[in-house]
Amino acid sequence: MISIAKTQSNSAASAQLNILLIDENVQRAESIVTALDKTRYKVSHLASSQIGLLKQVDKIQPDIIVIDIESPNRDMLESLHTISHHNPKPVVMFSSQQDTETINLSVQSGVSAYVVGDIDPERVKPILDAAVARFREFHKLKDELNDTKHELESRKTIDLAKRLLMKTNKMSEEQAFHSMRKTAMDTGQKLENVAKTIVSMLRSLEKGNEHD
Repeated sequence: MISIAKTQSNSAASAQLNILLIDENVQRAESIVTALDKTRYKVSHLASSQIGLLKQVDKIQPDIIVIDIESPNRDMLESLHTISHHNPKPVVMFSSQQDTETINLSVQSGVSAYVVGDIDPERVKPILDAAVARFREFHKLKDELNDTKHELESRKTIDLAKRLLMKTNKMSEEQAFHSMRKTAMDTGQKLENVAKTIVSMLRSLEKGNEHD
């Protein structure tokens, strides 16, 4: 592994994105470092494809991963898949492989931009810009979807808790909701958590009555 440090302008440094570059060709890698000088991108580490990708990412914690490889092997794709699930970040891959299966497997493993052919230093920055923008937009949409799903599940739990309170304590819907809200305020809990506790307790009570 070769550590590389380049001086960035103050404006670029404020939004600097560190790159883990994996490339066997040191001369080509140096041309990438030069091309990205005075931009917001900084190639902070250059590593061999033979070095474990997961260990490199865990140690360096890069903002972006750039890989130049003849053909991604199964170990690399599995490592990228793991990163995508546990420590997602933009991944740009340059490869000579242009078959559909390899491209699909790479994208499914978390590659944000798959570029066929050798790295052209003049094209690197716009490719990185596009990959970062696509990555951020995807994860923004993913977070919004997860928030929506969570909200729907929360509403279902609260509605179920209300119905159980109404049935067990002979309450109206308004009384059941007021009771849950008061408990949440008194205990400093979220309404959803109070509802989960009520559902768990009343269902356990129902099962106990069934056995009796």
